[in-house]
Amino acid sequence: MFKNNRSLGGTITSHSPPPPPDYFRARVVQEQEVVFLGWQKTTSGDIYPLYNILKIGHPLYLSTVTEKTLQAQHLRIPRTPSPYQGVAPSPWHTLGNELVNPATAREAIESAGLDYTVAKKPMKEFVEPNDAADVSDRWVTVRTDTGDVLGIVEDSYEPVQNRDAFTFFDNLVGADEAIYETAGTLGKGERIWILAKLPGFIKVHGKDIVSKYLLLSNSHDGSSLVRVKLTPIRVVCNNTLTAALKGAGEINIRHTADAAEDMKQALSLLELTNSLYEQLDAVFNRMALTKISEKQLLDYVNALVPDNDEDNEKNQGIRKSCLELHESGQGADLSRGTLWGAFNSVTEYTDHGMEGDPATRLESIWFGRGEQLKLKAFQLAERMM
Repeated sequence: MFKNNRSLGGTITSHSPPPPPDYFRARVVQEQEVVFLGWQKTTSGDIYPLYNILKIGHPLYLSTVTEKTLQAQHLRIPRTPSPYQGVAPSPWHTLGNELVNPATAREAIESAGLDYTVAKKPMKEFVEPNDAADVSDRWVTVRTDTGDVLGIVEDSYEPVQNRDAFTFFDNLVGADEAIYETAGTLGKGERIWILAKLPGFIKVHGKDIVSKYLLLSNSHDGSSLVRVKLTPIRVVCNNTLTAALKGAGEINIRHTADAAEDMKQALSLLELTNSLYEQLDAVFNRMALTKISEKQLLDYVNALVPDNDEDNEKNQGIRKSCLELHESGQGADLSRGTLWGAFNSVTEYTDHGMEGDPATRLESIWFGRGEQLKLKAFQLAERMM
């Protein structure tokens, strides 16, 4: 039994539940080889998660272990809840489907109800007969199950079906280097996405935890290829910390039907991802070590959203929100008075305070105006270190 501990982020309850009866344990083992027990706190104030191995026959069966041990034993790390109380829901919590350890991307797509197909058809089939001649060389993508038109595309464009889009990533999931965690769609199906959790955390001063994710997306409107984006998530507030490191942070994937090429792409992606997250660890901790004055904070938000002739009132509101979140937002007590706190005031505003319905906001923070605001905030903070 672990004690209840208190960190700067709030109460951390870390205790082991009583062993379930044999009949229930058998069901748990079939579904999950490892279960999360709780968060433990060191004498220095650092916190870390603990797990219990339920894989029958394993040398460490029923042992309480750390994530590092699970990785060494090639055991999949289960979903790990936040150690902080009162965490705001993630921006995608009503828009995505939680996945239960799917082994492949195709299983993830099917379980999330995203296994629809897309066809490319002549645009003239979807306009009035009198207008058909004007679009004789144009094409559209169409959902075959609903008939919805998803986009206008070039003649050379060929749809990548959802069930095939992320097969290259299965190699990392099969090697327990990642877990398919949540999947969803935007719009009428123009874009689908999967959040994949990577092992380990970034710890900013040991107490402020950032989970490591990759966002996989496939679009059918002709706007992009299959994309993979670095998506760190600050656990205390469920903010997505969009960042750009020397032009990196997002990868476009060339779709192939070749298993060897898929493996090559997956290994290259893993190597690049690990390198970029190591860089982010250093950058985030430097931000947290960089103290800023009230004037520097004000200069930061003014540079982020300067006044202009059209949107002065709106921009003043954004600046005011960021200043308030720096003082009293979720996790502010872990970062107040630092560049890390300034940057996170922007990410919290973008993820939880921007106008619009949840779907519109999510598309903005991952692929639109909100993403660009976070990138600018990150770059401004880098210059101030």
